[in-house]
Amino acid sequence: MIGRFAPSPTGALHLGSLYTALASFLQARSQQGKWLLRIDDLDTPRNIQGAVSEILKTLETFGLYWDHEVMYQSQCLKMYQDALHDLHKQQLIYACSCSRKDLINTACNCRNKTISPDILYALRIKVDHQVISFTDGLQGEVSQRVDDDFVLKRKDDIIAYQFAVVLDDDQQQVNQVVRGFDLLQETPKQIYLHQLLDLPCPSYIHVPIIVDAQGYKLSKQTRASAVNLNKPQQLIFYLLKLLQQNPPNELEQATVQEQLTWGIANWSIERLKNVQQIRI
Repeated sequence: MIGRFAPSPTGALHLGSLYTALASFLQARSQQGKWLLRIDDLDTPRNIQGAVSEILKTLETFGLYWDHEVMYQSQCLKMYQDALHDLHKQQLIYACSCSRKDLINTACNCRNKTISPDILYALRIKVDHQVISFTDGLQGEVSQRVDDDFVLKRKDDIIAYQFAVVLDDDQQQVNQVVRGFDLLQETPKQIYLHQLLDLPCPSYIHVPIIVDAQGYKLSKQTRASAVNLNKPQQLIFYLLKLLQQNPPNELEQATVQEQLTWGIANWSIERLKNVQQIRI
């Protein structure tokens, strides 16, 4: 079993991202599997200087040590371009000059147009309106028709998340993805790409997201604060409770390593079954 955690260096880890990291870590370790770390740093305008070192320090402070070297998307640009080239040769992608404003009022009609190379354009994948079905490890059966020709490369030459994540997981031989419920609706597109590229598809487990008192997901966009590194034992214990693992009270006084050892030995992801969000 090979799992992974793939944060973006757009800021420090907050409670929600550490919660997801811990869930994926415990899931991998409980199966004697590997847990890999990837830095999703393709969206360069959003990257923050120093964020990578902060992320690594936070994971180490909480005992979440990864296997093998850290993978950086920014070091895989040739892999993405080669895959785009192959799709172009098969006539499976096309240039799109539509703006977001254009697409509010009408569907993209660039599939059958010739776009001048002098103007900015994105690259879209041609979809065949296929229904994608899969069984999520927590959320059960999911079926969704992939109707829209979605973007693989943005107008600013940045590889889109949907495309990069498929190639990244294949490159790292990831076979089980544990991530937040908010990404569940994106999964059929990624499975579609796995099938189109003839790549093995990992299994998926979408854990509930953490929301605040107003029901908003904890995220960098909502200015969720960075986790406090001063009391890691208290926070790991709290996260084990949020993950519905029912840790014994005495575990709160244990070391981080002792807490993680208990978490691995007693891990039961089924306790999160059919839960979509956890309010704090």
